[in-house]
Amino acid sequence: MHHVFYSDGNAKKISWIIQTENSIVDQNRDHVDVYKNKVTGLQSKYIALHIGLFWGIGTFIIKNGDSVKIKFDDKEMFNQFATNSNIEDGLIQKRMQFIKQLVEQRKLKIQFELIGTDENLAKKISNAKKIKTKND
Repeated sequence: MHHVFYSDGNAKKISWIIQTENSIVDQNRDHVDVYKNKVTGLQSKYIALHIGLFWGIGTFIIKNGDSVKIKFDDKEMFNQFATNSNIEDGLIQKRMQFIKQLVEQRKLKIQFELIGTDENLAKKISNAKKIKTKND
């Protein structure tokens, strides 16, 4: 099966969207306390990609051997994946290691694509304000 994967993150939250043929699943999460307001935008994007892929596999949306096109709106992140370049940031190195491990273990066929920020569907989720309900 073929999937298109978008992800985004900022200092407070992470989000991802997985498009699969006739379905779109979106998720967002507040960062856990250890990361909330303590990570850079780029670090948060790596966390979102790692957690989103892990979640997609865990919920059986992404299965062994599937194709996943990962769309990046960050040129540095795209280049790091496309060229497998060296990364100095320890948190990003760990996330990259976990992502590569997931890809290898699940025999995923990965493609990378650089997109404009306005094309990143997950950015809209991570930038959305929480709506107050009467139960909040």
